[in-house]
Parts: sequence; C-alpha cells; structure tokens
Amino acid sequence: QVQLVESGGGLVPPGGSLRLSCAASGSIFSINAMGWYRQTPGKERELVAGISNGGFTNYADSVKGRFSISRDNGKNMVFLQMNSLKPEDTAVYYCNGLRDKVSWGQGTQVTVSS
Repeated sequence: QVQLVESGGGLVPPGGSLRLSCAASGSIFSINAMGWYRQTPGKERELVAGISNGGFTNYADSVKGRFSISRDNGKNMVFLQMNSLKPEDTAVYYCNGLRDKVSWGQGTQVTVSS
C-alpha cells in the first residue's frame, strides 16, 4: 500500500508563495492521476489541482493562474506551487489519487494571514 506524506506548509502573508511536496512510499505512477486537495474545519474537502501520468493538469477555478501542480514519477513525488496566496487558501492540504485513492496522509497546514 502506498503511503503519502505532505510537507511544505506554513504561515505566509497574503500575496506570498509556498511550495508543497507530497512524497509517496511507493510508485505514484501506478495510482495514475494525482491531485492536491484542501479542507477547512467547516468545509467539504475540495480538489484544487490534478495531474495525469503524462503531465496534463487541471485546476479548480478558485486557484487557476495561481497554483501549479507537477510530478516527478522517478522520485515518487507530487508538488504544488502556490503563488499569490489569499486568506481563503487557508486549509490543510492533502495529496492523493484522483480516482484511485490510497490512505490519506496527515496533510500540511497552509495559513495565509497578515
């Protein structure tokens, strides 16, 4: 079973940037499409970005133009570059497959605040 570990979150002011990393204990290629999700205490989990094995990407409207997802299959890692961060981006961010999900990791907290 693939295990996922997210990292890179932190406290950043509005307009700032963060780069999140997702490390997998096994091949993420076998999971096929991967995504970054986020969740706040009072909200449903939201898919913010997805990427196929071939590198095709898609984004939630709320993050288009600001976030960029990428993957390194050789290193079994997925990344999320977040620019022009807004307070509403504050959430716990998780990675997982889009269709073929494995156990959720603990996520990484992103807090956008002055």
